[in-house]
Amino acid sequence: MINPGSTSTKIAIYDGEDPLFVETIEHDRKELAKYTEIMDQYPMRKKTILSLLEDKDIDMGSISTIVARGGLLPPVKSGAYRVNEDMVYQLKYYPQNEHASNLGAIIAHSISQDLGIDAYIYDPVTVDELEPIARITGLPEMERKGMGHNLNMRASAIRYAEEVGKPYDELSLIVAHLGGGITLSLHKNGKMIDMISDDEGPFSPERAGGLPIFQVIKMATSGKYDYKSMMKKVRTRGGLMAYFNTTDAREIEDRVKDGDEKAALVYEALAHNVAKNIGKLAVVVGGRVDAIILTGGIAYSTMITDWIKERVSFIAPVKVLPGENEMEALALGALRVVEGVESAHEFMREEG
Repeated sequence: MINPGSTSTKIAIYDGEDPLFVETIEHDRKELAKYTEIMDQYPMRKKTILSLLEDKDIDMGSISTIVARGGLLPPVKSGAYRVNEDMVYQLKYYPQNEHASNLGAIIAHSISQDLGIDAYIYDPVTVDELEPIARITGLPEMERKGMGHNLNMRASAIRYAEEVGKPYDELSLIVAHLGGGITLSLHKNGKMIDMISDDEGPFSPERAGGLPIFQVIKMATSGKYDYKSMMKKVRTRGGLMAYFNTTDAREIEDRVKDGDEKAALVYEALAHNVAKNIGKLAVVVGGRVDAIILTGGIAYSTMITDWIKERVSFIAPVKVLPGENEMEALALGALRVVEGVESAHEFMREEG
């Protein structure tokens, strides 16, 4: 498993469902600053991965499959995609946006070619299975898109289905990923038919979430901000960061426990907003929801999950499956392909 992040690369080796090791390679920020483009980091990251595997005495001949976190491809279906030349070309020259995850498939493809095995990606950020009615906005120039923490959300939904002994594609589930960004998805008939992305939903530790649009327009056209600074304000300087100058939810929770009234108000408001957006997705299926699943790092907070439960338990039972779980999700996704439970899609590139 290969999962490149902005300043790190997570690596894991699994034997079936069992992890042999999971490790995070931290990249020196000064080293990363030497590279003008993310793609320029490819040789360095690949070399670092191979060096780690050598240090761990991993027999490269024992590796049967490689799976990587998917990058910012054009809209794709959920599940696995075999990494092919079209995908590598797309990520190199026509990604939807620049992000370190674009390197995952490229590194996996290179190593898999050397070993003569298959490489896959699984449930990338750009999985988009929204129904046509869910895409409509109030402006014909704008369309809602399915983009969120798809890997962990779908893995959590599948895990829940396995735990209750029912087919995933027969359940109606709402999944909320509570992390540095917060996104929610509605699962029906095995597809994520609607979603609330992190630019329209709840605020989070670092993101502003959905904002009053008239005030946004006024701020953006005030002359104080350009595109880059405005995006930084809502993407990395919003949410808890804007109120408390920290993205650490645990720190805010400690302040709540110490009697900080402002921290208590804002922190509960985060849960309040998650609950409201769960309600928005519930109406899409007429309230016929089998379960609500809370996942992501903040789902470890019983304070947050209890606040959410208080507000949404009338809709459906709430199941808490905390953690990011990305490496496990990649491993289990690839395993389903290897065992023939799922078939991998073939990617065809789009230019422009």
